[in-house]
Amino acid sequence: MSHVTRYILRQLLGPMAFTTIALAAVVWLSQSLAFVDMIINRGLSFLRFLYLTLMLAPGFLALILPVALFCSILYTYHRLTYDSEITVMRSAGLDQRALATPAMVLAIVVTLIGYLFSLYLTPLGFRTFKDLQFVIRSNQASVLLQDGEFNTITEGVTAYIRERGPGGELLGILVHDARDPTHPVTVMAERGVVLAGDNNSPRFVLFQGNRQEVDVSKGQLSLLYFERYALDLDILGQSPGDRWREPAERFLPSLLFPDNSRNDRAYADELRAEGHSRLATPLYSLVLAAIALGAALSGEFNRRGEWGRLVAAAVVAVVFEAIGLGLVNLAAHRPALTPLLYLNPTFGLVMGIFALRVRQWHTRLSRSVPQTA
Repeated sequence: MSHVTRYILRQLLGPMAFTTIALAAVVWLSQSLAFVDMIINRGLSFLRFLYLTLMLAPGFLALILPVALFCSILYTYHRLTYDSEITVMRSAGLDQRALATPAMVLAIVVTLIGYLFSLYLTPLGFRTFKDLQFVIRSNQASVLLQDGEFNTITEGVTAYIRERGPGGELLGILVHDARDPTHPVTVMAERGVVLAGDNNSPRFVLFQGNRQEVDVSKGQLSLLYFERYALDLDILGQSPGDRWREPAERFLPSLLFPDNSRNDRAYADELRAEGHSRLATPLYSLVLAAIALGAALSGEFNRRGEWGRLVAAAVVAVVFEAIGLGLVNLAAHRPALTPLLYLNPTFGLVMGIFALRVRQWHTRLSRSVPQTA
């Protein structure tokens, strides 16, 4: 590795580290807002909050790193050009390939890191996050209940509590269970507590109330008054490991080759599209690096015109990313279009390299034309 390559690499690493940390902080803060209410009002510990958000970090870092690479290349090469360092390097005999090598080396490293995130760390982190979230929602049902609001505990079950008494006792309780639409049940009680029932699923133990059940087919209402009544919600009828894994939780083999379960058969196209996206997305680092280099190193130095190339590169990068996101959704609905997931970064890389070589071709052409007096 030449001294120039090492020098430009050092210039690239600083802006990239700063951009990565800044973007990661913004994304982490936005992700964390979903858990702040659990900390303040629902008793989630701060350490568990940090652990939950840490498990999501690989997922957004995989998206941030290519963007940070793109921004750092544009900034660094623009500064080197503005300070006339690129001009000096070209005068010393460095061609486009030599000038672009440091950025492409860094892009290859980021691509390899992207594959590590995409194929292993992201599904591992998201799987751990969902398992822990599943346990929290099931074992700590009281965390889910807010005073004075209708709380959806699970699909078809809504609970309302007026206020909390001393010692965690619930006052003014209403529970509506519509999981069986032919026999909806509404239970009201003056007070009650939430305990762990069978399979660790939450159980309401209610005192001084009534139970109303409607037979929709007959239009009849059954009313039962009670002194004490236990209502099992049976949210956790299975362990976290037995539940159906979402696409983001799965490793590559289970995405490309779904099993014969009912949910896997129903979502087979979406799973395969996610798998191919995992293979294609890390290549975006190479594409964004080529686009940035094509804008920064093509054309003649012009303090006014260079900003136009940088803005054009940013627009092309945004369009490229948008097309990539749209193709994932398109491949999930039309599996025959899956090759487009790989064609998109391939085409973008070719266009970036073409823009990078335009100046070199132009220089060779100008040298071959004889000078006239």
